[in-house]
Amino acid sequence: MPRFIRLAFIAGLLCLPSFAAESTRVILDEISVKNLRLETVETEEASFEETIFSLGHLEILPGRKAVVSSRIAGRAFSVLALPDQQVEEGDELVWVESRQPGDPPPTIMLPAPMAGLISKVDISQGQPITPDQALIEIVDMETLEAAAQVPEHLAGRLEKGQIARIRLPAFPDKVFEAKLAHIGAYADEKNGTVEAAFHLSNEDLLLRPGMRAEFTIVTRLREGVTVIPSAALQGDSINRFVFVKDFELANAFVKASVVIGQTNDTFVEVISGLLPGDEVVTQGAYALAFAGGGTTSLKEALDAAHGHEHNEDGTERKESAAEDHDHDHESESSSWNELTLLFAASTALLLVLLALVSWKRNSSIS
Repeated sequence: MPRFIRLAFIAGLLCLPSFAAESTRVILDEISVKNLRLETVETEEASFEETIFSLGHLEILPGRKAVVSSRIAGRAFSVLALPDQQVEEGDELVWVESRQPGDPPPTIMLPAPMAGLISKVDISQGQPITPDQALIEIVDMETLEAAAQVPEHLAGRLEKGQIARIRLPAFPDKVFEAKLAHIGAYADEKNGTVEAAFHLSNEDLLLRPGMRAEFTIVTRLREGVTVIPSAALQGDSINRFVFVKDFELANAFVKASVVIGQTNDTFVEVISGLLPGDEVVTQGAYALAFAGGGTTSLKEALDAAHGHEHNEDGTERKESAAEDHDHDHESESSSWNELTLLFAASTALLLVLLALVSWKRNSSIS
């Protein structure tokens, strides 16, 4: 399309006034509030944790695993060990009948070399035994190693003694805390990670080696930071906003744009857009983003709050005589607005048609 036609079309569009305006207030009735189960918290200044998030798993601590084997060849005369059995150091596990001649042949007892849980039994009664066989495995699981694989570019923020909150898919309602015990001597070149190991208490033996884990490692603590719960923050990376409880109208919530800083697994740092004491919606905030203007009009909410009539746009309602005059004036203004809109649309259409005729005429001459 020629340039002058595009310009004419744009000029026509500019003649059309824009009436679209996004509502920044959601007003609900009491039933809607109960159905959405809305909850609010006050914005406050608090300590803010800077964190690193990473994935990993649980392992047996080095030196906390033992293997039982026989120094002599023979056969298993009696097997007393059972999988998942807790044993103490010195407990009888297996009796081995030697291949040396005798009547009966000599036997020896294989004791538990350490206290712990029997994790593996690879021997059955009557089975031949050789000295190179690993017959039984025992592990001490009262303390496990939780190994986080931290991305290389974040590893410089790690220090021994830092606290981590550890979550396991097997126990979604529990949060375990542990201190950073050691940092891996080598980086994993293939995955681009560095190991950060935490010693995790497991006295009730609920946790098992190999379980997947999620780590939130606290690397720094800043005081006096304006924070809100993560659940309150809505929008995308460009348009961040929260819903703030209206201080005047019941069951009303105002959409407030915010500028955020850092985030962690619980809170969001708010740089601007909120003041301490503002009540922000946490539970139900996502549903409010799609509630439009709500279930109650602004007029109804203001009438209930102030005890007298308001106009539909929320302004104060005047006395009847003046109201009639204003009504006539508003009707007249409304008529003029409709005429203005019709004139603007007609003008735009004419401009486009004139441009097309001119372009066709020029094309014919050429």
